[in-house]
Amino acid sequence: MKGSPTIRINFNSFITICLFLNVCLSQGVTAQSQNTTGDATIPVKVGVVLDMDSVVGKIGMSCLNMALLDFYATHPHYKTRLVFNTKDSMDDVVAAASAAVELIRNVEVQAIIGPRSSMQANFVIILGNKSQVPVISFSATSPSLTSLKSPYFFRAAQSGSFQVNAISDIVKEFGWREVVPIYVDNLFGETLIPYLTAALQDINIRVPYLSAIPESADDDLIAKELYKLMNNQTRVFIVHATMTIGSRILVKAEEIGMMSEEYVWIMTDSMTTLWRSIDSSAINALQGILGVKSYVPKSKELENFTVRWKRKFQSDNPNVTNAEMNIFGLWAYDATFALARAVENAGTANLRFNRTNISGSGATDLETLGVSENGPRLIKELSKINFTGLSGDFHFVNGQLESSVFQIVNANGNGERRVGFWTPQSGLVKDWKSTNTSAKSSSKPKLGPIIWPGDTNSVPKGWKIPVEGKKLKIGVPVKDGFTEFVKVTWDFNSKKAKSIGGYCIDVFDAVMRKMPYPVPYEYVPFATPEGNAAGSYNDLVDQVFYGIYDGVVGDITIVANRSLYVDFTLPYTESGVSMLVPVRDNKKKNAWVFLQPLTSDLWVTSGCFFVFIGFVVWVLEHRINEDFRGPPAHQVGTSFWFSFSTMVFAHREKVVSNLGRFVVIIWCFVVLVLTQSYTASLTSLLTVEQLQPTVTDINQLLKRRKSVGFLSASFVKDMLLGMKFDESHIKKYRTLEELHDLFTQGSANGGISAALDEIPYIRLFLSKYCGKYTTVKPTSKTDGFGFVFPKGSPLAADVSRAILNVTQGDEMQKVHNKWFNNVTCPDFDPTVSSNSLGLESFWGLFLIAGVASMSALIIFAAMFLYEQKHVLFQFYPENSVWRKVRTMSRIFDQKDLSSHTFKKTEARDASCHCSVHSIGAYGSSTNTNCPPSPSVGSNQVDPSDFVFMVEQGSVTDSPDIPPSAERSSIEFADYSHGQ
Repeated sequence: MKGSPTIRINFNSFITICLFLNVCLSQGVTAQSQNTTGDATIPVKVGVVLDMDSVVGKIGMSCLNMALLDFYATHPHYKTRLVFNTKDSMDDVVAAASAAVELIRNVEVQAIIGPRSSMQANFVIILGNKSQVPVISFSATSPSLTSLKSPYFFRAAQSGSFQVNAISDIVKEFGWREVVPIYVDNLFGETLIPYLTAALQDINIRVPYLSAIPESADDDLIAKELYKLMNNQTRVFIVHATMTIGSRILVKAEEIGMMSEEYVWIMTDSMTTLWRSIDSSAINALQGILGVKSYVPKSKELENFTVRWKRKFQSDNPNVTNAEMNIFGLWAYDATFALARAVENAGTANLRFNRTNISGSGATDLETLGVSENGPRLIKELSKINFTGLSGDFHFVNGQLESSVFQIVNANGNGERRVGFWTPQSGLVKDWKSTNTSAKSSSKPKLGPIIWPGDTNSVPKGWKIPVEGKKLKIGVPVKDGFTEFVKVTWDFNSKKAKSIGGYCIDVFDAVMRKMPYPVPYEYVPFATPEGNAAGSYNDLVDQVFYGIYDGVVGDITIVANRSLYVDFTLPYTESGVSMLVPVRDNKKKNAWVFLQPLTSDLWVTSGCFFVFIGFVVWVLEHRINEDFRGPPAHQVGTSFWFSFSTMVFAHREKVVSNLGRFVVIIWCFVVLVLTQSYTASLTSLLTVEQLQPTVTDINQLLKRRKSVGFLSASFVKDMLLGMKFDESHIKKYRTLEELHDLFTQGSANGGISAALDEIPYIRLFLSKYCGKYTTVKPTSKTDGFGFVFPKGSPLAADVSRAILNVTQGDEMQKVHNKWFNNVTCPDFDPTVSSNSLGLESFWGLFLIAGVASMSALIIFAAMFLYEQKHVLFQFYPENSVWRKVRTMSRIFDQKDLSSHTFKKTEARDASCHCSVHSIGAYGSSTNTNCPPSPSVGSNQVDPSDFVFMVEQGSVTDSPDIPPSAERSSIEFADYSHGQ
């Protein structure tokens, strides 16, 4: 008892001495500054609110004190001196707010540095904004603080939202399709998640689940949540939490086996920056993890500072052995430099607070806060700050540091290994030197070698079907008809499916056998307890979107609106929607069927050419061929007879001129083609069944208000409504027989005139009712039947590859033959039915014949005029053109005795004349020197004589005619007709 007073006195004395030394030390720093310059300096009070027991708080406080000494050592001429007033927030939001209120109201600080966490900063910022005191935080990175839009808040750090693009690029680089974020359920954790999920969804990465861990969660609750994640197929996790709870999550994940080869773990910068400061027992759980953190370029100043800081920190905190300098400490150091510059530039004229006079004892602390007069000028100077600090370029843009380079590190052993960088301009790059090149377009690896969890170099695929978990629930449609595709046999007693089969089911089973890994699954009918369909096919697909089914197998068509909510595999059937209509025999049995092979224009053209060819041949043969001479009626008949008889090649008249033969050869070829085509077309008309569709255009159905059918629960109904069909004219069917009955009834009797359906269904229908129905174009494009999986499911890609293996082998054909019995109906194409032949098919032949005929006429006319040029050019000038034409016509009508055909006849005629004279005129005279016959003379007429004859009005009064009266009748006949 006697010793107690002594102890109490010694303890009180010790406290008094410590306080005295602290004051003397502060005054000593100030005195040193005063003595250096020789002028008095003005102290400026600055509050510091940090968690003094946390690693970030301890590192930050040491860096603040070193920055204060370093700054004034390099700027001794500055008149202002920052004086820190430190408060411990004790890792509590209320304590941080209380400390800020005390600093503003009682100490009247000009600025506050801190607090450490975003939750603490949220309320302190409001206080600073109210009192116009700038709040500068170097560790509060939550993006939600930006939403406060306070001009008095300066984030001397990068916003946490800047890192989400780096994380999404990592996920994209390795081709992972699903990611599950694990975050602490508080303001710090939940505010980053919207930015992270948005960045992932921008590159089509699915986030199937968000795992929120309460801040107060114990190990059992953490393990329960991790087991839930283990039973899902996603194996890529992004952890965003404080280091305290984040390290507990990773340690527990290692304990339950979630650090094996198939897992991927990515840490955000809040954990990556501090992970080396945790206990060594927890470091082993981080092996193989990827992390993202801000990159700080190396410099001599940084190296020197790190050495000095480590020495000072260890002396100040001898019990902390694993602390290392991090980006938060560097930001704290640079923030002190920035604030010291801004205070000096703002001046000291208005370092006062305006206080509100509130009378009464009921005034709260918030109501008694003063308003700093220097605040507006100070934030203006802070916004102008721009220098290169230890952390790099330091300047505020909209109250926070700009996004800079992130480094990607891989936890390995007790340290970390850098595997790449990320910049806003170049994205992921392997080397910092390549950030200025087009790294995004490079095909080279963008990250260095990575050791993944499980100590493997193989990149995890990012997902796995959990063998220990539940089987995949595969939904199956229930239908009444077309059961060849999907057939569900229902047990009404147990209200469950007894068996599930069909073409689609067998194809899916075959595909699953081709998968490179086992996939446990079970079929679940989409049915009511009574065994009826529980909804349409769209409703069934929606079940996958809502997470009720893990997939759907059946005759599900791949269409655009469904692909917005689910993923389809590659199609395994042919695609398209076509219109099915009945066919009818269009063959007409009448007496004029022989006219149908050719169209009317071809008949008229052929007849005109027959007449034209006859005329051409007559012109070419008239002067030299006896078959084409005689009375006019005889000549016309002969010409027509000759021309039309070529149709059956029965012409008997000889063609003696070369031009005529040329024309006839060409024409016979044209006639040959015409007759053969006519014969073939007529044969087809008389013998082939002329099947034609009853409807050729869907617009005909709209105009005539005919009814159209569709398969029940099919998306085709929406197509018909989109085509403006009235819903009363749209009828559904469920089975093949029901569709056939609707066609039989017809649209007028409550049936249908056509049906729109998918090609696989139409093929099945036509195989049963072959020859009675057909499809008509156009065919709407669809992608066929496919299997359905959730949006972003990695199964879709692997199943699609397995579908290719099945469809390219024999197994697909075996499944087809099993359900469709290999029954095929010949494809019917209405366009191959016999139609009348038109002019468009033969105009080339007629063109050739016409050109050949006209060419022959022109050549003949030129030769004829050339031979008679002496007649044309020696006419008297007073003769008219018409008179010349008449004269040339009469010459054309005469025989061309110079032709070889008449020279042969001349010899026979001479012999005949001699015999006549010997017997009839001169008795029995044996004189063989018969006088020349007038008919044998040349047809060349002296022009003067011919003109005289024309003047006398008689062509037959030729002076060449002998006046002898004894001319025989034969000679006279020959002369009169020949001349």
